Amino acid sequence: MTIQEYQNRALATAIYDAGDKIIYPAFGLNGEAGEVAEKIKKVLRDKRGFFDDNSKLELAKEIGDCLWYCNALANDIGYSLESIMELNIQKLESRKERNVIHGSGDNR
Repeated sequence: MTIQEYQNRALATAIYDAGDKIIYPAFGLNGEAGEVAEKIKKVLRDKRGFFDDNSKLELAKEIGDCLWYCNALANDIGYSLESIMELNIQKLESRKERNVIHGSGDNR
Protein backbone atom coordinates (compact mmCIF):
# COMPACT_ATOMS: atom_id res chain seq x y z
CA MET A 1 0.00 0.00 0.00
CA THR A 2 1.29 3.45 -0.83
CA ILE A 3 1.06 6.41 1.49
CA GLN A 4 -1.57 7.99 -0.75
CA GLU A 5 -3.63 4.80 -0.78
CA TYR A 6 -3.47 4.67 3.01
CA GLN A 7 -4.44 8.30 3.30
CA ASN A 8 -7.46 7.87 1.03
CA ARG A 9 -8.69 4.67 2.67
CA ALA A 10 -8.16 5.96 6.19
CA LEU A 11 -9.92 9.25 5.43
CA ALA A 12 -12.96 7.27 4.31
CA THR A 13 -13.27 6.20 7.97
CA ALA A 14 -12.69 9.69 9.42
CA ILE A 15 -16.22 10.41 10.55
CA TYR A 16 -16.48 13.35 12.93
CA ASP A 17 -18.22 16.70 12.93
CA ALA A 18 -16.76 19.42 10.72
CA GLY A 19 -16.68 21.69 13.76
CA ASP A 20 -14.31 19.24 15.44
CA LYS A 21 -11.70 19.35 12.69
CA ILE A 22 -8.15 19.71 13.95
CA ILE A 23 -9.24 19.42 17.60
CA TYR A 24 -10.68 15.88 17.42
CA PRO A 25 -7.69 14.26 15.72
CA ALA A 26 -5.21 16.21 17.87
CA PHE A 27 -6.80 14.91 21.06
CA GLY A 28 -7.09 11.44 19.57
CA LEU A 29 -3.41 11.43 18.64
CA ASN A 30 -2.51 12.41 22.18
CA GLY A 31 -4.57 9.56 23.59
CA GLU A 32 -3.15 6.99 21.20
CA ALA A 33 0.43 8.11 21.88
CA GLY A 34 -0.34 7.48 25.53
CA GLU A 35 -1.52 3.99 24.65
CA VAL A 36 1.79 3.34 22.85
CA ALA A 37 3.65 4.37 26.00
CA GLU A 38 1.33 2.24 28.12
CA LYS A 39 2.02 -0.87 26.02
CA ILE A 40 5.76 -0.30 26.37
CA LYS A 41 5.45 0.30 30.12
CA LYS A 42 3.63 -3.00 30.56
CA VAL A 43 6.33 -4.88 28.65
CA LEU A 44 8.94 -3.30 30.90
CA ARG A 45 6.93 -4.16 34.01
CA ASP A 46 5.63 -7.62 33.10
CA LYS A 47 8.22 -8.99 30.67
CA ARG A 48 11.39 -7.24 31.86
CA GLY A 49 11.55 -5.32 28.58
CA PHE A 50 11.32 -8.36 26.31
CA PHE A 51 9.13 -7.61 23.30
CA ASP A 52 7.74 -10.90 22.05
CA ASP A 53 5.85 -11.14 18.75
CA ASN A 54 2.49 -10.45 20.39
CA SER A 55 3.83 -7.40 22.23
CA LYS A 56 5.20 -6.06 18.97
CA LEU A 57 1.91 -6.71 17.18
CA GLU A 58 -0.09 -4.89 19.86
CA LEU A 59 2.37 -2.00 19.74
CA ALA A 60 2.09 -1.89 15.95
CA LYS A 61 -1.70 -1.61 16.23
CA GLU A 62 -1.37 1.38 18.53
CA ILE A 63 1.17 2.98 16.18
CA GLY A 64 -1.40 2.44 13.42
CA ASP A 65 -3.97 4.33 15.49
CA CYS A 66 -1.46 7.17 15.86
CA LEU A 67 -0.97 7.15 12.10
CA TRP A 68 -4.73 7.35 11.55
CA TYR A 69 -4.98 10.45 13.73
CA CYS A 70 -1.88 12.00 12.13
CA ASN A 71 -3.49 11.45 8.74
CA ALA A 72 -6.79 12.99 9.81
CA LEU A 73 -5.03 15.97 11.39
CA ALA A 74 -2.86 16.49 8.32
CA ASN A 75 -5.93 16.43 6.11
CA ASP A 76 -7.76 18.87 8.38
CA ILE A 77 -4.95 21.42 7.99
CA GLY A 78 -4.73 20.88 4.23
CA TYR A 79 -1.62 18.72 4.02
CA SER A 80 -0.99 15.22 2.72
CA LEU A 81 1.08 12.76 4.73
CA GLU A 82 3.56 12.76 1.87
CA SER A 83 4.05 16.53 2.05
CA ILE A 84 4.48 16.37 5.83
CA MET A 85 7.03 13.59 5.45
CA GLU A 86 8.96 15.71 2.96
CA LEU A 87 8.88 18.75 5.28
CA ASN A 88 10.14 16.60 8.13
CA ILE A 89 13.03 15.12 6.13
CA GLN A 90 14.06 18.58 4.93
CA LYS A 91 14.09 19.82 8.53
CA LEU A 92 16.09 16.83 9.80
CA GLU A 93 18.62 16.92 6.96
CA SER A 94 19.13 20.65 7.51
CA ARG A 95 19.75 20.07 11.21
CA LYS A 96 22.20 17.27 10.41
CA GLU A 97 24.09 19.43 7.91
CA ARG A 98 24.31 22.27 10.46
CA ASN A 99 25.29 19.82 13.24
CA VAL A 100 22.32 20.77 15.44
CA ILE A 101 20.38 17.52 15.25
CA HIS A 102 21.01 16.87 18.97
CA GLY A 103 20.12 20.36 20.16
CA SER A 104 16.80 21.57 21.49
CA GLY A 105 14.20 23.98 20.16
CA ASP A 106 11.86 23.72 17.22
CA ASN A 107 13.63 26.09 14.86
CA ARG A 108 17.29 25.27 15.40
